[in-house]
Amino acid sequence: MLDTVKEIISLGDGRTIIIETGKLAKQADGSAIIRIGNTILLATVVISKKIKNESNFLPLTVDYREKYSAGGKIPGGFIKREGRPSDEEILTMRLVDRVLRPTFPENFRKEIQIMISLLSYDNKVLPDGLAGLAASTALSISGIPFNGPISEVRIIRINGKFFINPSLDQLKKSDIDLIVGASTDSIIMIEGEMKEITEDEFIHAITIAHQEIKIQIKAQNRLVEKLLKLKSNNPYFSLYAHNHIEDPYLLEKKTMKKKLFSFSYEKIYKLYKQFLDKKTRSIQENKILNNFKNKLPINDQEKNEIFIDQCYEEIKKEITRKMILKEGIRLDGRTNNKIRKIWSIVDYLPGVHGSALFSRGETQSLTTVTLGSSLDANKIDNVIMENHEKFYLHYNFPPFSIGEIRPIRGVSRREVGHGNLAQRALKNVIPENPYTIRVVSDILESNGSSSMATVCAASLALMDAGIPLEKPVSGISMGLFIDKEKKVILSDIMGEEDSFGDLDFKITGTKYGITACQMDVKKIQGLTYDLLNKILIQALEGRRFILKKMLETFPIYRKKLKPNAPKIHTFNIPKNFIGSVIGPGGKVIQEIQSCTETSILIEEKGNMGNIEIIGKDYQKIEEAIHRIKEITFVPEIGKIYKAKVKSIKDFGAFVEISKGVEGLLHISEIGWKRLNNIEDELKIGDIIDVKFMGIDDKNKKMKLSRKILLPRPKK
Repeated sequence: MLDTVKEIISLGDGRTIIIETGKLAKQADGSAIIRIGNTILLATVVISKKIKNESNFLPLTVDYREKYSAGGKIPGGFIKREGRPSDEEILTMRLVDRVLRPTFPENFRKEIQIMISLLSYDNKVLPDGLAGLAASTALSISGIPFNGPISEVRIIRINGKFFINPSLDQLKKSDIDLIVGASTDSIIMIEGEMKEITEDEFIHAITIAHQEIKIQIKAQNRLVEKLLKLKSNNPYFSLYAHNHIEDPYLLEKKTMKKKLFSFSYEKIYKLYKQFLDKKTRSIQENKILNNFKNKLPINDQEKNEIFIDQCYEEIKKEITRKMILKEGIRLDGRTNNKIRKIWSIVDYLPGVHGSALFSRGETQSLTTVTLGSSLDANKIDNVIMENHEKFYLHYNFPPFSIGEIRPIRGVSRREVGHGNLAQRALKNVIPENPYTIRVVSDILESNGSSSMATVCAASLALMDAGIPLEKPVSGISMGLFIDKEKKVILSDIMGEEDSFGDLDFKITGTKYGITACQMDVKKIQGLTYDLLNKILIQALEGRRFILKKMLETFPIYRKKLKPNAPKIHTFNIPKNFIGSVIGPGGKVIQEIQSCTETSILIEEKGNMGNIEIIGKDYQKIEEAIHRIKEITFVPEIGKIYKAKVKSIKDFGAFVEISKGVEGLLHISEIGWKRLNNIEDELKIGDIIDVKFMGIDDKNKKMKLSRKILLPRPKK
């Protein structure tokens, strides 16, 4: 066996991260193990031997999987093996992909597959914050050219104190939860949620995270140096031979690119100066491109079609960047900090529990809210956690929203990621309530910032549904264009400004502070803390403007639920009454549900039974509550009850203080005067007030008094 080469990183709290290579997966181009305590991840990297010329983007695939055996579990369901990735695994894949993609050289076309597996998990650290470190280490030792190493860390704050790579228990107590990816010189990726923090607090957290990342990058460099010393006698580590494959059609392609540039540049430039809407502009762009292709011989069209399309995108990018950086002109004629036209309406769909239609420019979200019971909670059962989400958001991005045709094959990674961002933006401002809330955003039209339109539409839809949302959330996507001379910050970016720009920074928040963010940098140089602060300040201005427009549409949440929405009432009963409410074979609870047209759920929680009653008629819910409380009635000491006289004996009267609950009102407690015949004072059927005095220690029966409620006669 080859010698294991390792490095140790101290986290400053007694924990260490061990990064090592040389033991596992030696036939991959690079492999690395990351370990904290008993949590272990394995990352492998393999690169193709050929260039993928037909692709106009980096052919990078990141796969992250959590082995159920890592947590001592067996997969649920009928097929007892790991299947399609969970949403949580997909989100981790995206975190790693987004921080690595900008680090590869431009026009890199060799296919790369990075696979990360959670092999062991000990509940003391969340593994998603380590996945970026694992991938970067495997890449660094493989010799594949990229502008690394990089790393990622998860940073949280609890009571003002920051923690790096926390546990799940710590995460639940935090008010800041961020995953930050960076190189030594630049922040590349940020993702997270916060509980209405300020911009200064945000930057402070990023600064601390970046310092930890630099330590991890130095450790990777030391590991590579050790491997280089072993290079001569260790066949495992060798810089990968990335021999440049000479394209036989290179000269021909250069000529073709020159012709395309000469034919289309001025035409596109004049087109963009007309400030057309996206659809019209796209039609005209395609017309220019097709006119060029039609002038070519058919053989040249077929052979060079992909290359021509790639070059055409480069020309569009060059013109867009020139207009913004040199001329201060955007494709729709706006100034840098201007927000596109906003309009919105609520209660758009009368049959749903809550709905809103939100449009900003050419981006439109139709969002619905559906209220349900605890049975409708989103069940999460994976290696890391078992949980029931009572608030969750789904984001759908159909192809017609951008005028395209594509097959529908399940939910895309992008849809999972955008939905998660919008959910995190809102979850911490949802007040305590008995409902399970499902929000669905359907993007009907898209030209940038569709996830932020989802946040705005969801806030309005929740208010329309009657959820008491005191602090609505708005969101904005910020852009950045950088060259050697200038840096331009753009508010509310469009699709082209996202694709051709250097940064996409989505920020959500209430009027009090930031609730979530997602940042991706397209080029890893140039983003300083000062520039990041300027982006946040401009974003705050935009967020407040958007929020103001939202509240003009619907200034305060609906005070009552809509008639078609389910009404839910919850309360607790003593645990020993659960059986009485259910009855033999469920007879009692089924009879209550049938008579009151409600659904009743009972869940044992500690020493109590939690009752959840769901129905559409408040009066019938009240009836169900009354019937259950009759069954579970426990008198309170000192409380006065209306009692019905059920029978009379020589020694007193038996009275009913609740249905089925009778007690003896002793003759001495009926009144102040001496009674020889109780019927002189009480008759069967009389309704009287009695006070519950407690339980008799001797016979364990109720002590009731009517006398104590009557004025005492003078002596």
